[in-house]
Amino acid sequence: MKNKWKLGFLILLGINLLIAIIISSMILAPGEDKQNKSTKPRTGEYVSFHVNSNKYDLNRLINHYLQEETGDAQIKYRVLLGEEVELYGKIPVFSEEVNLKLTFEPEALNNGDLVLKQKSMSIGSLPLPISYVLKFIGDNYKLPKGVDIMPNDKQIYVHMGQLKLKSDMKIKVDQFDLKKDQIGFTILVPVN
Repeated sequence: MKNKWKLGFLILLGINLLIAIIISSMILAPGEDKQNKSTKPRTGEYVSFHVNSNKYDLNRLINHYLQEETGDAQIKYRVLLGEEVELYGKIPVFSEEVNLKLTFEPEALNNGDLVLKQKSMSIGSLPLPISYVLKFIGDNYKLPKGVDIMPNDKQIYVHMGQLKLKSDMKIKVDQFDLKKDQIGFTILVPVN
């Protein structure tokens, strides 16, 4: 009987020691840093932020951006967001400069780009075809990279991903409703 109790005690002691060794090895072993693995950026990845804006703030931003991009251009122009997108500039006609105003209806595309469909035009009192004026703008105005003038389609296509922004950020248009003053963007910030 003495040997049974001794054998049982040694088995129980062995099990307790085995459990103690397993627990202490789990406590003392370096664990995986799951947080660092999951947040470690891979090349070409972006973090997205959704931003809502209004016409007033966007007017200031657009014209500041245009001034930086076209600072040394001989022909100046500006953009104003009202009920529609308005482009103001001047066209040289003979020895005079004639005021130019084009209005566009904006449309946000599913891919994040923006299309400006030409709605109306006034150039002094000259009756010029819209496609001619858009071609003139495309040929003579210094436009940012990513802005394509399409005279035959009477529209301007803005490739938002090609616009040159600081820190290699990219912008996608989510919503562009000027009548309701609801303008939404996704800003993509690189994390590589």
